[in-house]
Amino acid sequence: MPEPILTLEAIGLKTGTGWLFQQLSLTIDARDRVALIGRNGAGKSTLLKIIDGTIEADAGRRAVAGGLKIGRLEQDPPMGAFATLEEYAASGGAQPHELAALADQLGLDLARPADTASGGERRRAALVRVLAEAPDLLLLDEPTNHLDISAIEWLENWLDRSRCALVVISHDRTFLTRLTRNCLWLDRGALRRAEVGFGGFDAWADAVAAEEERTAQRLDTKLRAEEHWLQRGVTARRKRNMGRLSKLLDLRETRRSLDRGPTTARIATESSDPGSKILIDAKAISLSFGERVMLKDFSLRVRKGDRIGIIGPNGAGKSTLIKLLLGQIAPVAGSINRSVALAPTIIDQHRQRLKGRTVREVLADGGEWLEVNGVKKHVAGHLKDYLFDGGILDAAAETLSGGEQSRLLLAREFATPSNLMVLDEPTNDLDMETLDLIEEVIGDYDGTVLLVSHDRAFLDRVVTMIVALDGEGKAEVSVGGWSDWAQRQAAAVTAAKSRSSAPAPAAAAPKKASKLSYKDARELGELPGRIEALNKDIAAREAMLADPDLYAKNPARFAALTAELDRLREQLETAELRWLDLAEQEEQLAG
Repeated sequence: MPEPILTLEAIGLKTGTGWLFQQLSLTIDARDRVALIGRNGAGKSTLLKIIDGTIEADAGRRAVAGGLKIGRLEQDPPMGAFATLEEYAASGGAQPHELAALADQLGLDLARPADTASGGERRRAALVRVLAEAPDLLLLDEPTNHLDISAIEWLENWLDRSRCALVVISHDRTFLTRLTRNCLWLDRGALRRAEVGFGGFDAWADAVAAEEERTAQRLDTKLRAEEHWLQRGVTARRKRNMGRLSKLLDLRETRRSLDRGPTTARIATESSDPGSKILIDAKAISLSFGERVMLKDFSLRVRKGDRIGIIGPNGAGKSTLIKLLLGQIAPVAGSINRSVALAPTIIDQHRQRLKGRTVREVLADGGEWLEVNGVKKHVAGHLKDYLFDGGILDAAAETLSGGEQSRLLLAREFATPSNLMVLDEPTNDLDMETLDLIEEVIGDYDGTVLLVSHDRAFLDRVVTMIVALDGEGKAEVSVGGWSDWAQRQAAAVTAAKSRSSAPAPAAAAPKKASKLSYKDARELGELPGRIEALNKDIAAREAMLADPDLYAKNPARFAALTAELDRLREQLETAELRWLDLAEQEEQLAG
């Protein structure tokens, strides 16, 4: 059995409005890999500060193993006192060569002045500082914010190899699923723990919600929806999201057909004139800043209903591409035609609209009513749809937490009439609950969505297309989500390696195949049945895990079922991607 390295016993902490939490207890072992989950404002970041001793609790006891070294990554570390990122990173006490090695792996220039560094550069510097300290217990608060996908994957690999204990707060589902083996759930001042990784959190949370619902009914009371996020019907929302996922897959297939030619397009859409649904048509556009090539000979048609995810390294030009498409800047070559009906709305990442205004003024310009999708709605009701208590209507918007401010902007902008929504890093500072809500709102939005994001799971759940920028002028368009794009990239790399190592052909190349091989054709025919069987197996496990008493009675069985469910879901995803790949090959071979 691993030895505890840190213990909190009956911890309590007061705030200006009362106790943030009381009687909170926690044990962390040397091998723990823990996801700390809770809604914005629950006190997750505060709990990390209590764990590392930055904040002293008002009640209870904190015990730490002798010689324990704790490292904590803050969401927004203060760097104002440092001239360069190197000075800041070195303030943790690590050796210069250790800092340089980590900075090189993360692609960070430590000589960069701290006051002009971008959010991504500051986040990398903070990671270099805390990782170089080689802590025994590592506390990470939203470590993937402002990082591009390559940096996130590097961090995942580094942490996976590390032997330190880990407690992490993150909205990045893929990051948590890959790294954690335990879940801590901070909710209404109480802390629950389950010995399952984040992949098993949903099933566990559903079981807790069902038991609370039964308890409330036995007591003949009704929990107010705004007091507890599970009472907003998370289980029902998840089922609706499954329906939205099916709709998303249909949209992706429709989008593929639109790019195969006009005949197929007419079959795939309700309109006999798919061109009438084009909002933005960019043809062979290029853009340079001095010697820096941002885009070269890039074409893209943005159609009604598209959900386009833009990805790429930090500084690759993702926001610049959006400005080009919207007409805020002009290309140096090529043309961009926009529909006269184009009505975009852009969520202000810097929250300028919130300054000096109340929540009511932000939402409805101080009024009582607003129109949402053509329906008149009271402002308090609209607030509740976005997980707010209606009592905050006249509160200053700037007093809300960062995540709440982002949620308020979403409530405002999705109520604004538009046919194009632009979202730049919409997942930063948000909790899982709000991410579920955003996925739901985007799924139900009638217009087109352009979004910049490094959140791989979020992209897989909401987009129909990926535009991947490489930072050197090349932009690749790929139908599907992030996983589809990543799979194609891996396949292309494998094929390139195979071609480079293959001997020169001794004879003329064989005639190009006109249909799938017998093996692939048979697999394509068998996959629908396999997918259906996997869905049934998943449903059966989910039904067993829905028993709220299972975890208490038989935690080993609960853990085994959760592991089986994760494995089956991975198999289902692999099977669905394989089916899509083979179906696309069959269509291409058929001409």
